Amino acid sequence: MRTFESLTESEVLSLAISLEEEDARIYDAFAAGLRQSQPSEAAQFDYMREQENGHRHRLTELFRTRFGDHLPLIRRQDVKGFLQRKPIWLSHPLGLKSAREMSETMELESKRFYEAVARRTTDTRVRQLLGDLAEEERKHILLAASMGEKPETEAASDEKAKKRLFLLQVVQPGLAGLMDGSVSTLAPIFAAVFATHDSHDTFLVGMAASIGAGISMGFAEAMSDDGSLTGRGRPWTRGAVCGVMTTAGGLGHTLPFLIPAVHVATGVAICVVAVELGVIAWIRKRFMDTPLLSAIFQVVLGGFLVFLAGILIGSS
Repeated sequence: MRTFESLTESEVLSLAISLEEEDARIYDAFAAGLRQSQPSEAAQFDYMREQENGHRHRLTELFRTRFGDHLPLIRRQDVKGFLQRKPIWLSHPLGLKSAREMSETMELESKRFYEAVARRTTDTRVRQLLGDLAEEERKHILLAASMGEKPETEAASDEKAKKRLFLLQVVQPGLAGLMDGSVSTLAPIFAAVFATHDSHDTFLVGMAASIGAGISMGFAEAMSDDGSLTGRGRPWTRGAVCGVMTTAGGLGHTLPFLIPAVHVATGVAICVVAVELGVIAWIRKRFMDTPLLSAIFQVVLGGFLVFLAGILIGSS
C-alpha cells in the first residue's frame, strides 16, 4: 500500500475520481434498496448519487486538462489510511439507519480527503475545486444525518460529531484491544495451567502473553493509519488505548493465578472470563449497534473455541 503523502498530484486526482465513482455506485444501491419501503429517502440518495457523478465529471475534466487522457487506476484499498467500505450486497435487507450512518462516514472521509489534498497543492484551479468539493461533502453529511430524523440544531450536530470521533478514536481501538487480550490469551494461560498444574507458572505465562499481546496490538493499531483521512485521531494515542486494553483483557484472567491453590485460581479465572466476554458483548451492542444476541454468540463462540484449544493443548 502507498501512503497518502507519497502520491503525486496526478495520482491524487485519480484516487479522487475513483472515490467519487465508488460512492456514486453505493448511493445508487442505497436508493434501489429503499425505493419500495421509503421512496422519499431513496430520492435523496438518488440526488446524492447525481452529486457524486457531478464531482467525478469535474475532477475528470480537471485531470484531462492537467495530465492528459491516461487515468491511472488507483483505489482506496491501494492507499494507507482509508476506511474500507462494507460491501452493500452483504446488507440485506437494507435499513435506512445503516445506510444513513454509512453515508455520514463516507462523506466525512471524503471531506477530510479533499481538505488534506487542498492543503498540499499549489495549483489554484485544483485548490479551488477541492475546496468546493469539501464544502459540498459537508452539506452531504448534514443531508445524510437528517434522513428519517427531525432536523438537527447546530449544537446537536456538533455533539453527534463528537460522539462519532469518540467512537473512532477511543471505543473502536479499545474494543479491538479488549477482545484480542481477552480471547487470544485464553489458549496460552489455560494450556499452561493444565500442563503444569501450578498457579505461579501459569501466572508468569499469563503476564508474558498479556504484555506481549498489548505491545503487538499497540504497534499494529498505531501503524494502521495516521488518522488524517479517517478522523481516527493521533496514531500513537490510538495505539496506546489499544495496547492498554489488550493488556487489561489478558490480565483479567491472569491475576486469579496469584491464588496458590490452582483449582481455586482456575475457577476464579473462568468466572472472570465469563464476565469479560459479557462486557465485550455489551460494548459491541452499546457502541457498535450489534444486536445483543449476535454479539454474545460471536464473542462467546470465539472465546470458547480458544479456551478449548488451550485445554486440549495443555492436556496433551
